[in-house]
Amino acid sequence: MELTRRSLGAGALGLVTAVGPLGLTAAHADHRADLVAAARSKLRLLLEEEPRARFFKKHCRAVLIFPSILKAGFIFGGETGNGVLLSGAGAPMGFYNLSGGSWGLQIGGQDFAYALFFMTEGSLEYLHRSDGFAAGTGPSIVVINAGAGAEADTTTVTHDVYAFPFSQKGLMADLTLQGTKITPIHPG
Repeated sequence: MELTRRSLGAGALGLVTAVGPLGLTAAHADHRADLVAAARSKLRLLLEEEPRARFFKKHCRAVLIFPSILKAGFIFGGETGNGVLLSGAGAPMGFYNLSGGSWGLQIGGQDFAYALFFMTEGSLEYLHRSDGFAAGTGPSIVVINAGAGAEADTTTVTHDVYAFPFSQKGLMADLTLQGTKITPIHPG
């Protein structure tokens, strides 16, 4: 029984390593134009499908779009994806990697997109000044799930960053930002 648990743990760790930040960063970072195009396409999709996202886009300082985040786990899990920070006008301001790991009762795999709307100048400055950040440190982040009944207006926008997970494919619970780190990258 102990050998089986170790084998499963080693297999899961191998899976996390295979889809971890080193495996995908080099592959996705080769083409800035492709990453910008994918980010803009996913942002258009989100804005078409989610009225609250249109409100946040209209009032944000910048939006960080991760067009494809791969998340996989079996006891141990990991997630990674590259994204583009776009100004309110849509111009690229930088490139970032989101990566993280977790452990516990989990199984499955998923590909999804994430949009983080930076509502305050201070949150955007923190992203630049800190060379990225770990979720749970720095600016306050609120994750808004699709289909939730909350409305967005100038009286409800009180946090620094609003995050939308969307375009989920696959099956895995927990689309939060806990345990993730967002760091700048310099794709070729």
